[in-house]
Amino acid sequence: MVRFILTRLASAVPTLILVSVAVFVMMRFIPGDPAALMLGDLAKPGQVEAMRRQMGLDQPLAVQYLIWIGNVLTGDFGHSIANGQKVLPLILDRFAVSSVIVLLAVLVASAIAVPAGMLAAWKQDSLGDIGVVATSTILLSIPSFWLGLMLMMIFGLYLGWLPIVGYVPFSKDFGHAALYVILPVVTLVLVESGPIARMARASAIEVSRLEYITHARAKGLSESAVIWRHAFKNAFAPTLTLIGFVLGSLLAGIAVIETVFTIPGLGRLLVDAIYARDYPVVQGTMLFVAFIYVVVNLIVDMVYPLLDPRVTA
Repeated sequence: MVRFILTRLASAVPTLILVSVAVFVMMRFIPGDPAALMLGDLAKPGQVEAMRRQMGLDQPLAVQYLIWIGNVLTGDFGHSIANGQKVLPLILDRFAVSSVIVLLAVLVASAIAVPAGMLAAWKQDSLGDIGVVATSTILLSIPSFWLGLMLMMIFGLYLGWLPIVGYVPFSKDFGHAALYVILPVVTLVLVESGPIARMARASAIEVSRLEYITHARAKGLSESAVIWRHAFKNAFAPTLTLIGFVLGSLLAGIAVIETVFTIPGLGRLLVDAIYARDYPVVQGTMLFVAFIYVVVNLIVDMVYPLLDPRVTA
């Protein structure tokens, strides 16, 4: 297992390097000069040039990249151009907000979608199976921002049951904070339940046709025992891979939901930094998201052999 982990970590290094290079280069193609934006429209050309030298923007791109990545390896992600804060603490603070919403959404979506998909597979072509497939397809077709807006209108404006926008930290008021995350979490749960249910159903159908399932039924075991004792582990393994992908993609792409509900999370930080041409924050955030994505997939790879004995570490 140790060798397996080290191999996966070694394979992740080139990915992180490519991401860092891509993010660094793409930021330089965005129109606008960070030094000019920072000083404002009334700044003189001499002041802009002095600021560019101070920020290291007058150096060749290769030199700028090497300086930046060298600092990152020591834990120094730089300082925000917009407000002067250290980038890494800023990212970690916003990540704490996003991670709560994403983890809750993925856990709830998995708890609903995995049993629904597997039970639908065991009752293939029944009304329940058709209902699960139809519902999953509809949920896959709905844009998350549109669904979020609809939930805001229904439960926030018309019924007045839940707050529409904003965020309260759980450390300040747990009950009040829970009210603010219900709509974002429900939105993500509905959006992500579709693909998870379809994957669980497809995996369960494939496993149900294997010989050892037929043998378990021939031994006289009840259908529930066949499903949960013999089929669930192997059927869940491919679904776990998708859940890991969903978790990583939500952390990377939650900006839409955070913008809709004005949540001060990692995605909102990235969007604001792009508008402000805040190079250190954008670069640091993208690299941090890539790192989290790699870690999530590494955890999934470690769990996979425990679920599916055909896969060895």
